[in-house]
Amino acid sequence: MVLAELGGSISRALQQMSNATIIDEKVLNECLNEITRALLQADVQFKLVRDMTTNIKKIVNLDDLAAGHNKRRIIQQAVFNELCKILDPGKPSFTPKKGKPSIVMFVGLQGSGKTTTCTKYAYYHQKKGWKPALVCADTFRAGAFDQLKQNATKAKIPFYGSYTESDPVKIAVDGVETFKKENCDLIIVDTSGRHKQEAALFEEMRQVAEATKPDLVIFVMDSSIGQAAFDQAQAFKQSVAVGAVIITKMDGHAKGGGALSAVAATKSPVIFIGTGEHMDEFDVFDVKPFVSRLLGMGDWSGFMDKIHEVVPMDQQPELLQKLSEGHFTLRIMYEQFQNILKMGPIGQVFSMLPGFSAELMPKGRENESQAKIKRYMTMMDSMTNEELDTSNPKLMTDSRIMRIARGSGHQVHEVMDMMEEYKRLAKMWSKMKGLKIPKKGEMSALSRNMNAQHMSKVLPPQMLKQIGGMGGLQNLMKQMGSAKDMMGGMGGMFGGGDK
Repeated sequence: MVLAELGGSISRALQQMSNATIIDEKVLNECLNEITRALLQADVQFKLVRDMTTNIKKIVNLDDLAAGHNKRRIIQQAVFNELCKILDPGKPSFTPKKGKPSIVMFVGLQGSGKTTTCTKYAYYHQKKGWKPALVCADTFRAGAFDQLKQNATKAKIPFYGSYTESDPVKIAVDGVETFKKENCDLIIVDTSGRHKQEAALFEEMRQVAEATKPDLVIFVMDSSIGQAAFDQAQAFKQSVAVGAVIITKMDGHAKGGGALSAVAATKSPVIFIGTGEHMDEFDVFDVKPFVSRLLGMGDWSGFMDKIHEVVPMDQQPELLQKLSEGHFTLRIMYEQFQNILKMGPIGQVFSMLPGFSAELMPKGRENESQAKIKRYMTMMDSMTNEELDTSNPKLMTDSRIMRIARGSGHQVHEVMDMMEEYKRLAKMWSKMKGLKIPKKGEMSALSRNMNAQHMSKVLPPQMLKQIGGMGGLQNLMKQMGSAKDMMGGMGGMFGGGDK
C-alpha cells in the first residue's frame, strides 16, 4: 500500500525509542525527528507536521512526569492521537438513508479516478441494500459517458447520460428527476474533472450543485498528487460545500501523505479509500483503525468484521462444529480459501493484525499468494467427494495424486505441495480443538479458552517475532482483550493466505 513505507518508518522510530534504556529529552527528540522526516518524505504538509511535533512535546513533558509513569506508552499514545488529529476534522459526513432519495455529487481533478470511484461508491451501497443510480454530467471529457455506462452495466447499476446534450446542468437535473421517479434512494452525479486554474469549469460545477441541490459533495483526490493537494482541495472547498473526501490510487507507489493532508484543507472527513482498479477494492476509512494499522498496531475489530462479512456464522453450524472438534478436511480448506479471496487483497487483510507491517507483504508477493490459492483450488476441483471429505492424508496415494495432477493440468510436485499445505493447516486446527468461536458482537468470548501460550503456538513465527516474542504477545493481549478473537474466526485462512 502507498503508506506502507511511512508506517514502517514511524513504527521503527517508536521501536528504537522503546528499546532505549532511559527515555530522556534526547531520545524523545530523536524519535520525533525520525517521525518528522518520515512524514515530510511522504509529502505531508510542513505546517501540519510542525504543529504535530509541537503538540506532542507539550503533551509529553518529561520533567513533569512522575516516576513510575510509562513514558513509552505516553509517547506512543501522543503520536497516535496527533496522527488521528491530522486525519480527523472532528465532524461526521452526511450518511444517506435507505428509502429516502439522497443526491451525492462527485467533484475532483482530471484523472483522479472520479468516474470509477462513482461506480465503486454505488456498488458498495448496492451490496448494503441501497438502490443506487448514476448520472453522467461530464460533457467535457470525450468517452466519459461510455466509461460510466460500461462500469455501471458491469455492476448492474442504472445510469443516465446523453451523447447529444452538451449542457451538464440539464443532464444532471433530468437524470436526478428520472431516478427520483424510479424510487432510487442514492443518486450519484459524476461531474467534469477540473483544476483551480479553470474558472469556467468551476463555475459550471457551482451551477450543477445549485441545480441538483446535493445532500453531499464528495471531493475525489488522487493520492499521487503530493504537496499540491492542499491548494487544490482548498479551491474546491471555496467553490462548493465539500462534505467528504475519497482518496484514490492508494495501491500505487506515490507517497500519499499530501492527499491525506487535504483533509486539513477541506475540513471534511475521508470516508473511503480506493486501493485498486476493481469494484471491491474500495475500503471504508475510519481514522483510528487506519492509524493503528499504519503504526503496525493492527485493527482487530475491522479484522473480525471482515471475517463475519464473508463467513456468515449462522450459516455454518456444521463447519464450526467440525472445527471445534479439530476435524479439518480438504473441503473445509477449499471453503476457507474461497473466504480468503472474498476478503480482498491479502496484504490489506493482514495489515489489520498487530505486528504485521504492510511492508512485509509487497504487492508482487501478495499476488503470488493469491495465485497459489487459486492454483490449489483448481487441483481440489479434480478430486472426488471421498478425497475432499476425508481427514486422512494417507488416502492420497501416488496414483490418486497423479490423476489429480493430470485432471487439473498441474505437475505432481505441485499437488504434493498442496497436500503439505493441507497437513500444516490440519495441524494448526487440531491445536484449536475445543475452542469456542465467537458470534459477532461477542469479541471477548474466547478469553476463557485462549492464552498467550496457546496463541504463540498458532501464530506464524515471523509475526510472533515482530510482536516481540512471548513477552510482547502477553503485553499485547493485556492491552487488547479482543486480540483473543483472532484465531477463532481465522485460523486456517491465515495460514493458507501467507504460505
